Amino acid sequence: MTERLLQFIWQFQYFNKGELTTLQGERLLITSPGQYNTNQGPDFLEAKIRIGNTTWAGNVELHFKTSDWEKHKHHQDDNYNNVILHVVWEHDLPPQNSIPVLELKERVSKILLERYDELIKTTNFIPCENSIDLIKDITWKSWKDRLLAERLIKKSKIVERYLQQSNYHWEEVFWWLLARNFGIIVNADAFEEMAKSLPLAVLAKHKNQIHQLECLLLGQLNLLSRNFEEDYPKMLKKEYEFYKKKYGLRPIARLPFFLRMRPGNFPTIRVAQLAVLIFDSAHLFSKVKEAVSVNEIKKRFEVTANDYWHYHYRFDEPSRFKKKKLGISMTDNIIINTIVPMLFAFGNYHHEEGYKQKALSWLEETPAENNSITKGFLQLGIENKNAFDSQALLELKKEYCDRKRCLDCSVGNSILKG
Repeated sequence: MTERLLQFIWQFQYFNKGELTTLQGERLLITSPGQYNTNQGPDFLEAKIRIGNTTWAGNVELHFKTSDWEKHKHHQDDNYNNVILHVVWEHDLPPQNSIPVLELKERVSKILLERYDELIKTTNFIPCENSIDLIKDITWKSWKDRLLAERLIKKSKIVERYLQQSNYHWEEVFWWLLARNFGIIVNADAFEEMAKSLPLAVLAKHKNQIHQLECLLLGQLNLLSRNFEEDYPKMLKKEYEFYKKKYGLRPIARLPFFLRMRPGNFPTIRVAQLAVLIFDSAHLFSKVKEAVSVNEIKKRFEVTANDYWHYHYRFDEPSRFKKKKLGISMTDNIIINTIVPMLFAFGNYHHEEGYKQKALSWLEETPAENNSITKGFLQLGIENKNAFDSQALLELKKEYCDRKRCLDCSVGNSILKG
């Protein structure tokens, strides 16, 4: 028994309520268990109970043992002055105050306890994988909706932190997060640092010169610091040295990674594609907000790096001809991880539901992510039709299953209820 399980049992009243009496011998009737409190203070607020002939309204506190009341020093905390009932799993000593006590140890189904123990001790992909096929579709649908909302609200808070750093400049924040996304996981921090070192006001001055944009991005990413053999990188380096002095630029301290990456994800290629995107689009976040469909966004991201990169993945290392076009999967990745969170955050910040609904519908129109987590759910027969589903499943696995938060999960709740 854990205190969280005891809270769960009380919250949903999963115990025998027949002929309830307090340990003081008075008859007890529970009208409302109260609202679960995740903040400081008693576990449940605004409960309603009847003891004897008197109706009480107030808070309920739960403990594994009665003695935990003083062990946790609640008798010295004014937040617990309005507790009307002390619910315990095991009564181990007489209470030291006049608060009525209810013991639940003999009133909870052993089957529920066994199910919970099985969920917590399993080492499977997810705790409930042996029972998950019993969950009704309606439970899954409502739970996925909530999971996705939780995920996007969490990402909105990250966007708001960036907004504070940028003095609430939405286009600047979009530039930072877009650059971070282009860095993939391996070089995300380096690309973000590079973007923050190059304000949009500086990039705007060179918007019509693709080579100047490339030299600024590559230079700040510390990719023009060595000596080169070919004319193109020599030219970029020369240009960068001029603008570095003109704008007082300082390249980032770290070097981006190339090892154990597919050549198409090399930082040189991603920077070259990012430069073309800047070249083709002014006020990009405004255009994202104005877009009617996700297909408009996909067309805007149909960019191809300039000719030099058709024959290279790295400077001074010629390769076979291949156009370095931003792939469909990368565009989908940007929609899922940058565009949708930014659009949802904008709607959330300005209380405009239209932008939030647009973000959700774009996820439904974007193909599902294919990774080890989504594959694991597919093997269990869990639907993964689009990015809406896959984002919800990622949130479920990382925030609930991996942390064994079955008591906070609708699927876990259904299994425990039987």
